[in-house]
Amino acid sequence: MIAPVLRAQELNFWQVLAEVGFKKTQLATGEMEVPVFSNHLKTYNGKKIKLKGFVIPVSETGDESKFMLSSLPFNVCYFCGAAGPETIVEVETNQKVKFTSAAIWMEGILYLNEKDPDHHIYIL
Repeated sequence: MIAPVLRAQELNFWQVLAEVGFKKTQLATGEMEVPVFSNHLKTYNGKKIKLKGFVIPVSETGDESKFMLSSLPFNVCYFCGAAGPETIVEVETNQKVKFTSAAIWMEGILYLNEKDPDHHIYIL
């Protein structure tokens, strides 16, 4: 028998993702802010996590295997200027996810990115 998942007992992982600061670093191409992850957050690097969030498409089709997952709805997400980069995660899946305005659950391996400027600080 499969038991129902008790969501109230699950960790709100967005709170863990908020455990990040930023420092300015000088690169050959100019100045860049790089993430400084808390020790607690670093313990999750390379581990499976589960997040509830809102799909933010990165292409016009809205039915993609690459998208951003936001802790906030589309109209107040990071890209609209109302939140910080710790409120979104870059997602790449094996299957396409259809755009919806409702929150969805995603599960995958978390990677903390502090070096690659072509990707977000959190990748799932």
